[in-house]
Amino acid sequence: MQRVYLDNAATTPLDKEVIAEMTNVMENFFGNPSAIHALGREVRTLVEKARKTVAGILNAAPAEIFFTSGGTEADNMAIRCGIAAYGIRHAITSRIEHHAVEQTLHNLLRDGVIDKLSFVNIDEKGNVDYAHLEQLLQDNERSFVSLMHANNELGTLTDMERVGELCETYNAIYHADTVQTMGHYAHDVKKLKAHFLVCAAHKLHGPKGVGFLYVSNKVKIPPMIYGGAQERNMRGGTENVYGIVGLAKALEIAYAEMDSHQQYIQSLKDYLKKRLQTEVPGVAFNGEVDPEKSLYTVLNVSFPEMDMADMLLFNLDINGICASGGSACSSGSNIGSHVLTGIGADPNRPSVRFSFSKYNTKEELDYVVEKVKQVVRQNVNA
Repeated sequence: MQRVYLDNAATTPLDKEVIAEMTNVMENFFGNPSAIHALGREVRTLVEKARKTVAGILNAAPAEIFFTSGGTEADNMAIRCGIAAYGIRHAITSRIEHHAVEQTLHNLLRDGVIDKLSFVNIDEKGNVDYAHLEQLLQDNERSFVSLMHANNELGTLTDMERVGELCETYNAIYHADTVQTMGHYAHDVKKLKAHFLVCAAHKLHGPKGVGFLYVSNKVKIPPMIYGGAQERNMRGGTENVYGIVGLAKALEIAYAEMDSHQQYIQSLKDYLKKRLQTEVPGVAFNGEVDPEKSLYTVLNVSFPEMDMADMLLFNLDINGICASGGSACSSGSNIGSHVLTGIGADPNRPSVRFSFSKYNTKEELDYVVEKVKQVVRQNVNA
């Protein structure tokens, strides 16, 4: 059976060059980077080289890069420590953020760390209402704004420069969840007004369990993890050296190949969208699909009502197609996608997120379309 992997927004396969880089470190460098002897110093050099690589790519200073265990930790660190550092009592976000942001902010509200949690309006495609954001920022108190660059389920992009300008105007702290876009778009921190950006290496053909938090030198935050002097006293715990080296290599490759991969992957997305529109009656799309407004690696497909809708992903899986999805939450139920619910999607229509990488091919998509047609035909009006 053919197997097609179209769940790259969840995780991506490791690039062979990344594997080679990490393997070299695993085989030849085992010292603790905090040790002062030669074996420790040579490993410390690898960590700092990786930091300089990441910083150079983002046009940041090395001192602004902090390695973490991934995007979730980086989001938590930015939100918790950013709010604590400035005694902020008002946070602004949207109802379609990743759980790493949404649940963190809800917990801060529950625990009384913040007094007010505001949600910026979004439209049926997941676009931020910037006029409403400005209204929320006019609160008398300084605000903390957390809005993702690209929604992980829909692909809809937020204008980071516009959000940053608004935050600067109203003296707000701005955290951008860039997990889905790091390595897919060029982020120049000298041009952006964001105080925090995040990365998870496994979203760009790097290893799992490692990421970084960019912290602008315009803000100072306390540590979130205590217990050691690592990461310049900001994150206790022995560094994941193999992961850090792999992250830097993956980001380096992503930037070197960015333009060609963007064009190629966008062509795959356009191809699948067109074929599904043509060959699957009643199909629609969640979120923005305009290339200027949508992450080129994500296509969220809304299928017509069908019997056994909850089995759609399972049926794709048994045909060798790896994807993800769900439906909007039904009234009175917590089961379903909070993102699809947040944009008012029809809870009776199942949705599938197909997400692409440089390793996918049009031949794979032809196979996917044929299997999707079979599954839909068997279940719609069955």
